[in-house]
Amino acid sequence: MIPENEENSNLVYTTDKGAVCLKCSQAKSKCVCRELKKAAIPQTDGAARLGYEKNRKGKGVTLISGLALNETDLLGLAKKLKQRFGVGGSVKGYVIELQGDFREQIAQELVKLGYRIK
Repeated sequence: MIPENEENSNLVYTTDKGAVCLKCSQAKSKCVCRELKKAAIPQTDGAARLGYEKNRKGKGVTLISGLALNETDLLGLAKKLKQRFGVGGSVKGYVIELQGDFREQIAQELVKLGYRIK
């Protein structure tokens, strides 16, 4: 048996707790790392930056970055924008990615929602 207080322990499963988080050594169901990540707000000036990146087998995506929102709020904003424009997309590393080139329409929509555009 591996002691729970050992710092270099790489315990990933135990019969007592089940699956264990590697960062906080708590059971996955009681892990606090995810909650802290969802509540974290990145250090930005709060102005949205819009970009367009053409990759992904020739298909382009509109990128929205620089918003001072936590992960939960970013997911909500991304959902609202995806529904508004009828496209797919995701949130990766505090950047919202929407399929297609919607920079001008997104800028207008974000201004309506009260965000600054840079």
